Amino acid sequence: MTTREEAWALLTRYNREDFHLCHAQAVEGVMRYFALSLGYEEEADFWAMVGLLHDLDFEMYPEEHCIRQQQIMRENALDERLIRATASHGYGITVDIEPLHKMEKVLYAVDELTGLIGAVARMRPSKSVMDLEVSSVRKKYKSANFAAGCSREVIERGAAMLGWDLGALIEKTILAMRSLDREIQP
Repeated sequence: MTTREEAWALLTRYNREDFHLCHAQAVEGVMRYFALSLGYEEEADFWAMVGLLHDLDFEMYPEEHCIRQQQIMRENALDERLIRATASHGYGITVDIEPLHKMEKVLYAVDELTGLIGAVARMRPSKSVMDLEVSSVRKKYKSANFAAGCSREVIERGAAMLGWDLGALIEKTILAMRSLDREIQP
């Protein structure tokens, strides 16, 4: 599989809910943004593909997340780099595949954070990340009941893997989410 259209077809074979499809597209765009901003321009399409397919198995196989997708991807003859990268975001949760490459660390850090930022944005009058400030995210971040499904522990481990403080990670991810098409913004 080399094209985005083929990746989308595979994703939609295993995912039907708008929420999951929107999340996949958001993480795809955020990963592309980070590739471009961190000096990996030549790998931007690959980073984006990792973002698009990172939760391939989650909707159908939540108990086997990051495990089943490896099997699905191998059955579809996907590149082992893609398989490893997508699986690594389940490190310490469902798999022992540690994020090593900068791209894997970014995915690990931003997957949960995009969900939390999106939830904060939806609470705002504008319902947009365009006017969202880091302080607003940090305030909601401290409330364990807000967007409770977004693991603060994973976000913090991801920031540490990247060598960034939490504020820097939040700021960079907000900027990345601002670059997304309006249809896939929170």
